[in-house]
Amino acid sequence: MRTPLDDWFVREILAHEEALMRYLQRCWPARDDLQDLRQEVYVRVYEAATRALPASPKSFVFATARNLIADRRRRERVVSIETMGDPDLLNVLVDEVSPERRLGGRQALRRLSEAFDRLPDRCRQVVWLRRVEELPQKIVASQLGISEKTVEKHVANGIRSIADHFYGGAKASTRVDAGAEPSGHEHGRGRQRTD
Repeated sequence: MRTPLDDWFVREILAHEEALMRYLQRCWPARDDLQDLRQEVYVRVYEAATRALPASPKSFVFATARNLIADRRRRERVVSIETMGDPDLLNVLVDEVSPERRLGGRQALRRLSEAFDRLPDRCRQVVWLRRVEELPQKIVASQLGISEKTVEKHVANGIRSIADHFYGGAKASTRVDAGAEPSGHEHGRGRQRTD
């Protein structure tokens, strides 16, 4: 027997199925996963609605889809970094790569991964979409519901933070030249590498 929640779900959520599928197709490259993604969005929305109906159901559906995609990408990133860190899995000619070079590459990849993981969630999400997925700034701003200027700031801060961590660890952020402009435009000038 259908409940009032079921009726609400059909009326307010399922009505946006076409738009949701177009959104998922734009954001998720693996076409085989689209039906599962849609279903998981519906499950999350329905479960949340059992606690409280969202004020704006359409916005809630797309925010849920955006968060689900971000969660999946984060999980994939963890797996793909491990795979990328092992040249044996990539069928690289191991006998041409010295053990020192392999170890150095793995260490560099691990440091890069650590630096990326230390970014705040929103900053990490923006950097991933702009620099890894190479989405245009306008699309990233639209998907995340933020301004293009905010996207620019997140990318600049994220890349700076990753570089600081990668090239100098935790001390890097305190090694900015004392004469640098506080606006951040001069950040990085006059800085010495210590490694």
